[in-house]
Amino acid sequence: MKNLLNSKFPYADNILKGKTALVCGASKGIGKATALMLARAGAQVIICARSSEELEKLSQEMHGDNHIVLTLNLEDISMVESKITDLVRKQPIHILVNNSGGPPGGPLLSNTVDEFEGPFKRHLHAAHTITRILTPIMEREKYGRIVNIISTSVREPIDNIGLSNTLRGAMGSWAKSLSRELNPCITINNILPGFTDTDRLGSLAGSISSKTGDTIEQVQEKWMNSVPIQRLIDPLETGAAVTWLCLPSSGAIRGISLAVDGGRMRSI
Repeated sequence: MKNLLNSKFPYADNILKGKTALVCGASKGIGKATALMLARAGAQVIICARSSEELEKLSQEMHGDNHIVLTLNLEDISMVESKITDLVRKQPIHILVNNSGGPPGGPLLSNTVDEFEGPFKRHLHAAHTITRILTPIMEREKYGRIVNIISTSVREPIDNIGLSNTLRGAMGSWAKSLSRELNPCITINNILPGFTDTDRLGSLAGSISSKTGDTIEQVQEKWMNSVPIQRLIDPLETGAAVTWLCLPSSGAIRGISLAVDGGRMRSI
């Protein structure tokens, strides 16, 4: 699927032209793929992450030339509030993609309370802070799309990533609650990625290996045995699903959790 971006792309008619998207955690993985897809669909994209170097590289790959690089540490909520507030003084933002790296793997009881703080800040706290700032702008523009990149563990907790399971569940409940409160012109939905070909997945396999005694190959083999398509998902496939939820024609889709997991989950 690596040629997906350059193939006949279903959103290549600039269907999001005139819209501005803010993509968090855009320097790698699903965040990067989502930024590429939204740009290909015609949106102006504000890409944010901690690594300005990686963001600059990404900006050179993106379709169009009006994109913005924003260096941002999502765990620093004061910085998040200040920089996003400054952004919306200059221009409206119509699309928000909440995304950030997940916590290390391991049994839940191996985590101390202090280890919950960083992941919750960069996911739930940052998402809530940005959403509170952007929703009045989206209401004024009469267009808003919020998409949260979380995990299939919202529905089916995954062994040996207890802290991540807890965090993703909180994000899912937060989004569903907001779906009942937001202005009718604003949608909020979740993407639940499965086993996706990213650095995060490799890191997670290593973390689980060190804590369970299984080799990395054994961890990965167990994963693939549970996926009907028998391969890792290309991040661009996930980015395409995010883009679909951001389209004008997706305004009736609200409060859902859409799995992009290759059929791994057994629940309906």
